[in-house]
Amino acid sequence: MLCELYIENLAVIEKAGISLREGLNVFTGETGAGKSIVIDAINAILGHRVSREVVRHGATKARITASFRDLPPRAVAKLAEYGYEPEEGEITIMREIFADAKSSARISGRPVTVGILREIGTELINIHGQHDNQMLLAPERHMEILDRYGDLFAPLEEYTDCYRNVVRIKREMKKAAQNEQGKAERIDLLTYQVNEIRAAELRPGEDEALEAKRTEYRSASRILGFLRQAQAALDGDSGEGGSLDLTRQATQSLERAADVCESAGELYSKLDGIGAELESLSENIAELMESLHFSPTELERLETRLDELNQLKRKYGGNIEAVLKYGEAAQEELSSLELSGQRIQELNQAGQREYQRLLRLAEEITALRQQAAERLTASVTKELSFLDMPNVRLEVSMQQGKPNPRGRDTVEFLISTNRGEPPKPVAKIASGGELSRIMLAIKNTLADRDEIPTLIFDEVDTGVSGRAAQKIGLKLQQAAEHRQILVVTHLAQIAALADAHYLIQKESDEERTFTEVLPLDLEGRTAEVARIMGTDQITSLTLKNAAEMIQNGRRKKASERRNQG
Repeated sequence: MLCELYIENLAVIEKAGISLREGLNVFTGETGAGKSIVIDAINAILGHRVSREVVRHGATKARITASFRDLPPRAVAKLAEYGYEPEEGEITIMREIFADAKSSARISGRPVTVGILREIGTELINIHGQHDNQMLLAPERHMEILDRYGDLFAPLEEYTDCYRNVVRIKREMKKAAQNEQGKAERIDLLTYQVNEIRAAELRPGEDEALEAKRTEYRSASRILGFLRQAQAALDGDSGEGGSLDLTRQATQSLERAADVCESAGELYSKLDGIGAELESLSENIAELMESLHFSPTELERLETRLDELNQLKRKYGGNIEAVLKYGEAAQEELSSLELSGQRIQELNQAGQREYQRLLRLAEEITALRQQAAERLTASVTKELSFLDMPNVRLEVSMQQGKPNPRGRDTVEFLISTNRGEPPKPVAKIASGGELSRIMLAIKNTLADRDEIPTLIFDEVDTGVSGRAAQKIGLKLQQAAEHRQILVVTHLAQIAALADAHYLIQKESDEERTFTEVLPLDLEGRTAEVARIMGTDQITSLTLKNAAEMIQNGRRKKASERRNQG
């Protein structure tokens, strides 16, 4: 149950601490005092979306803190699922809404996402506001109520999984059943592409290696040309003598001159050495030419292979790896197309099996809904009788159609407000007060099916008064025997039955407006009940009537407890 609620800088509430009790907790106050802000604060704690606009003007952030104890098993299990553990059976949830940034949330000091908080919050508190009455006016929401009452979550989950499989198989069949002419043309293209890439026998990195080899061969060709020119200059070419031959001739001439001239002998010795060096240089040039690897035929082969690779890269990718990847993808698509006929047959068989399973699960869900509808109508009719609507009869209309994500059923609630009248859609004949009581009856019926410890009713008494209001109050009082109930009301008949009564009051000074939440003692309760009885002026008589209403409420509660005992 919710035991403490602290609100700071939320709208017109600067600071408010509320200690809540077991049983029936009632909130009252003047119109516009800020009763809805308390509900907004609890919604924030439960992970609902909150606008930055709710931050009190001039504050940097709003903060709401709530403490819970006596947690139900499902709430403890949900906390454990996300790694949170209650401390001594309690948890504290804090939500901060920043004026200039995103909000943040924590459970017992540890960060939590709003999505997880919303899941956990559904196991802690159930809020029924005026907008919930609109569920009765929207037939598409009636199935949600029926499924929740019948606890159909497990069979619906199995059905939904099956439905998704059927949709998936249909999608695959549609994709596989391509236009046959288009498929044949695609097969021809893919076959050509796969064969072209496969015939090339590509190797990753081959183009880079061939480019480097071609550069080397082209460099070798230029070097050989220069070396041949050098060798021709030394050895001669085309019948002409080179420098080596001319040097030999000069050496022979100097040798003959040395026989008769001593000075010529020195020149002969020098030139003879030069001639030997030139011969050595010619041999070195020849050796270097032999060491260079160059083959015009090999260079031509390289050029042809590189042209082939570049053509493939232009068609299928920027490098060989991309070409190979394209080839693999083309082969996969080709295989898929070649097997599409067989695949379509397999998918068709699987789809038929899954669809038959879907129909079987849908029929099971329909049967469960019919059983739940009988129990729901009996329980709600009983509740309505207590709420001073003895002649109102609720029926559940169920029609079957094509399978959809929630089965084959269309569900709509019908009511008959007078004996002998045929039931008609709720939206067409129920008044605002009747809607409130019908929804309260449904909420009470649903509450008996779950473990949620705290129920909140925000102005559930809209459109009712007098005896009907008294009955609503008694029903809330009964429900509060087994769980904590929080009620925002404007009716004295309900406020008089409270176990704890809180006044939401707006005050103003010269600069600002403040809203306070004040727990009322017996005297304060009497004055507040007298105020909301609707008289222009509180007199001793209205105070006496209010005191009697509170006393009668206590006696009825004591009597109820004795009867239960």
